[in-house]
Amino acid sequence: MGVKENGEEFMRKRFEESAVRLLLNIFRVGLFENPYLDIEKTKSTVGNPEYMKAGYDAQIRSIVMLKNNPNTLPMKKQLKIYIPKRYTPAARNWFGQETPERWSDPLNFAIVSKYFEVVGTPDKADFALVSISSPSGGSGYDIEDFNKGANGYVPISLQYDSYKADFARDTSIAGGSPLESFTNRTYKGKSHAANNSFDMKMVNDTRAKMGKKPVVVIIDVSNPMVFAEIEKNSSAIIVHFGVQDQALMDIITGCAEPSAILPFQMPADMKTVEEQFEDVARDMSCYVDSNGNKYDFGFGLNWQGTINDERVIKYKN
Repeated sequence: MGVKENGEEFMRKRFEESAVRLLLNIFRVGLFENPYLDIEKTKSTVGNPEYMKAGYDAQIRSIVMLKNNPNTLPMKKQLKIYIPKRYTPAARNWFGQETPERWSDPLNFAIVSKYFEVVGTPDKADFALVSISSPSGGSGYDIEDFNKGANGYVPISLQYDSYKADFARDTSIAGGSPLESFTNRTYKGKSHAANNSFDMKMVNDTRAKMGKKPVVVIIDVSNPMVFAEIEKNSSAIIVHFGVQDQALMDIITGCAEPSAILPFQMPADMKTVEEQFEDVARDMSCYVDSNGNKYDFGFGLNWQGTINDERVIKYKN
């Protein structure tokens, strides 16, 4: 379009000016790779014990404890622990690459064994540790939906079980791609389930197998989620954003105390997700657990109870 309006010479010059500005920003802050590596400097930086400790401490401080029934956490070391295997269904990513289904250990047993005695069945265990991920709601687009004559857009669910978007907009606020013959990308009335819905089943099945014995749930969180499907069957809930298994074990055993707070709201249900305003912060109704705690922005527990330090006071306002 630019060439048609201004000519190729003008547009080439204009694009080169933008390219120079973008590259200068990268060069000035040292983001561009330096091909002349200083080996000795690298040795003093990579693997530096001081830096490694700082990184590990940061991981510990990022772990949030949302639930802790009385006498659950911390756990004594060398207790017998049952960790159910995790099921990952066959899937296809955005680029069409397929991965087969598989069963796998969700944690590094070599690390866990330094803290607890791992057993193979619930009846032999003192407690269970279930490691899952937050609901994986997909990309919001399904080619099969498009092939059936619809617009291809489907809900991105924050819950594990099947969800029907009864409260979505009749007319979406997106749309307008020149590659599409329509502008309304609404998915109202369509249903969708998380790709990892087995994670919910794993928590609830483990509770049934463990009876009254504690079930500790660890969740690798990449986005807000609806806790109603698993919270009541969890004795304690720990959420993290991608940390080492060792850091999780240190929290669970009390070698370190949880101190982090939630960086976003955890919605009560998908209705409040659909009805929230995209340009208004913290306008969702939050989930309230069986202990009466509200999973709101800034909420977290330590060994004494709800954290209410200067961070919470600052961010709540």
